[in-house]
Amino acid sequence: MSVIIREVISKKDLKKWIEFPNSLYKNNEYYVPFLASDEEETFSPTKNPAYDFCETKLFLAYKDNKPVGRIAGLINHAYNKKWGKNAIRFTRFDFIDDHEVSRALFDKVVAWGKENGLTEIMGPIGFTDMDHEGMLVDGFEEFNLSITFYNHPYYLDHMDRLGLKKDIDWIEYRINVPEKLDPRFKRITDHLISKNGYEVVTYTSRKVLYKDASEAFKIIDIAFSKLYGTVPLTPGVIKHALDGYVPVVNLDYVCSIKDKDGNIIGFGVLVPSIAKALKKSDGKMLPFGIFRLLKALKGKNDTLEMFFVAVKPEYQMLGLPAILINTLAPKIIENGVKYCETGPMLETNTAIHGMWKHFDKRQHRRRRCYIKSI
Repeated sequence: MSVIIREVISKKDLKKWIEFPNSLYKNNEYYVPFLASDEEETFSPTKNPAYDFCETKLFLAYKDNKPVGRIAGLINHAYNKKWGKNAIRFTRFDFIDDHEVSRALFDKVVAWGKENGLTEIMGPIGFTDMDHEGMLVDGFEEFNLSITFYNHPYYLDHMDRLGLKKDIDWIEYRINVPEKLDPRFKRITDHLISKNGYEVVTYTSRKVLYKDASEAFKIIDIAFSKLYGTVPLTPGVIKHALDGYVPVVNLDYVCSIKDKDGNIIGFGVLVPSIAKALKKSDGKMLPFGIFRLLKALKGKNDTLEMFFVAVKPEYQMLGLPAILINTLAPKIIENGVKYCETGPMLETNTAIHGMWKHFDKRQHRRRRCYIKSI
């Protein structure tokens, strides 16, 4: 039977679209589902402020009346304006190992791009740099993160057959947390703090954190502005992120650095991994998912995921990342954390890679953004 492509319009179809990967990877031990309620919000024009500068079309592929693939096309007008591009993005591209299915889905997004006068397609990449991005090309036998895509190895052959080429890669490290920090590391960071008049801030109040994080997001916007695929973070996008994360973040793993005038110049957030909790609950909050998530966030957890570490560009080579790490490390060690997952880092971002050169680590995953003229 031939492939039928249907645009996702109704809430019922959106639910099928969101849940499709869970059936595709049902027996895969490394796949971690996204939280279904988060995905519903992400693709809701009334709830996701990124729709102020983006538009999307979602498609489901059917064969024998069963869902066999999905994709989202995304036109990010802010990205095209900032970078002088004429591109359509694709994201959430999942499919059975059937080239007819992947081709039919891909062609739907390409056709929509051409209708809008666009001349290239890139992905997988989402609304902003805080969305999931990059197709897994190495590390298929590594348990996935809660913030990244997982995909079967056969996807790579499909990308080749669709004529897509590598645009850029992200790499990830799994860092082994030491039993104790090297005293020399602390002496160096203490010297940097004293010499430059820095103030290192940790948090016990979420109200104070919300205020500082609002300022920190401006730093993030500047620090990441020259990185691949980024767009300016609007006030709505920033508020949406703050409202979502500040109430649940573990304060043990948040700190900032201020200059002598009280301005934030560096900010770091690590989060206890919720990947195992999401896996066990199949990405659902009810009936028990919410309790598993809260336990992962607030209870004993041996793995942290690095949500972000951002430093103002003019301070990036002045030891601030080391100060952030040294500040958070004692609590990380005290709480019995064994591993830190860096999350995706652009292969070209040498500054961020340099942060981990003195740590026991291994590169265990690689992700790719593809591109093609249309």
